[in-house]
Amino acid sequence: MKIQRGYKTELNLNNVQRTNCVKHAGAARFTYNWGLNQKKLAMENKTKIPNAIELHRRLNKLKKSELPWLYETSKCSPQEALRNLDRAMTNFFKKRAKFPKFKSKKNGIGGFRLTGTIKVSDAHVQLPRLGMLKLKERGYLPTDAKILSATVSERAGRWFVSILVEQDLLEYAGQKDEHDVVGVDLGIKTLATVSDGQVFQNPKPLKTKLRKLQRLGREVSRKQKGSQNRKKAASRLARLYYRIAKRVQTLQYLEVATLLVSGQEVTKTTN
Repeated sequence: MKIQRGYKTELNLNNVQRTNCVKHAGAARFTYNWGLNQKKLAMENKTKIPNAIELHRRLNKLKKSELPWLYETSKCSPQEALRNLDRAMTNFFKKRAKFPKFKSKKNGIGGFRLTGTIKVSDAHVQLPRLGMLKLKERGYLPTDAKILSATVSERAGRWFVSILVEQDLLEYAGQKDEHDVVGVDLGIKTLATVSDGQVFQNPKPLKTKLRKLQRLGREVSRKQKGSQNRKKAASRLARLYYRIAKRVQTLQYLEVATLLVSGQEVTKTTN
C-alpha cells in the first residue's frame, strides 16, 4: 500500500539563493492575486469562472509583453499557485472555507511549490531553477522515495523545504508487541498529558520572554508605517515568536522521547 508523507527541514542558503527564493515566492503571490482577481471579475460579470489551466494560458501570453520578470523563476511556481487557488475556490463553493483573500507582503514572504525534477542527497536538495540547495540537517530527507513535489517557505527569516514523497506502508506482522501503548496529548496549558495519567507541566517559555515581547512590540508600534526601521523591528519580533514556538515544540519532543526510552509505544495527538 502506498502512502504520501511530508518531510520538512531547514535550508542553509547563501545570499544569491535567498534572493532567488524571494523571487519565486513573489511570483507565486502575484499569480495567486492575479488569478483571484480574474475569478472575481468573472463572477461579477456572471461569466464562466476560469480554472487554473485557462488562467495559466492567459498568464503565458502576458509574460511576453507585460510580465517578462516571470521568466526569472520556474514556471512551476505560478502554475502551482493557480492550482492552490482552484482548491481554495472549490472549498468555498462546497462551504468548507471562506472566500479566498488576496495575499499580502505584510503577512510575510510566503512560499511556493515546485514539481518536476527534484533530487535529494544526504546534505542537499536539487530544485528546478534554484539548483543545489544545502540542508542544515543531514540525512533527514528520504533519498530512495518517489518525490511528488517540494514546497519552499519562509518564517522569521529562515527558509524551509518540505518534500512530499510516496512510500510503501510498512505492515508489521508476527508476534504482538510487548510494549505498553500510551497516548500523548501535546497541549498548551500542560506540555504533555499521557493516557496513563502522567502530566508533564509546561515550563511556559512565553512567560519568561513576555517582557522582551512587550518591548519589541512597542518598538514596532512606534516606528513609522512603511519605513525600513518598522520592517526591521517587525522582523526581530517575528524571530522571537519563532524561537518561543520552537522551544515549546522541542520540549514536547523530549517528553515523547522520554516515554519511548522507557519502553512505551507512543500514540501522539495535538490540540
